[in-house]
Amino acid sequence: MHTPALLLILASLASGTVLADACQVTTRSSSAAVPEVETRTCYRLEGMPDEAIDWSCSSENKEMLNTLKQRVPRCPDQEIGQCTAPLTQESLANPKATSNDPQAARPQVPNDARVVTYYYDTRNQGQARIDCEKAGGTWRMP
Repeated sequence: MHTPALLLILASLASGTVLADACQVTTRSSSAAVPEVETRTCYRLEGMPDEAIDWSCSSENKEMLNTLKQRVPRCPDQEIGQCTAPLTQESLANPKATSNDPQAARPQVPNDARVVTYYYDTRNQGQARIDCEKAGGTWRMP
């Protein structure tokens, strides 16, 4: 093992920081006029450097929703649905923003990068599936 990698692991252990591979998101509407589609999701990035989840999970949300993002070692089991979609530069900041054109240019994002979103509490699972597929994703139920 290279010395810098070993130092990074030791530093994270000493600081109590957990290396996170996923981001758990809890969403609540700020207004009765804004309907919720999902209330609890978790996502992970495939084909991206490990630090990309740190930036993505801490990004600001400007929608009319209260969103709590928390880095976690992995997404929990027991999801009710899963969406796998092409990752774009925009979806690094907003995991719901994906590309329905697999040939579209995605600057600074490898062509094979994907965002995998797991749905746990969903008021309208059918709408979540429609949103996934319209965005170029593939919906799967466990």
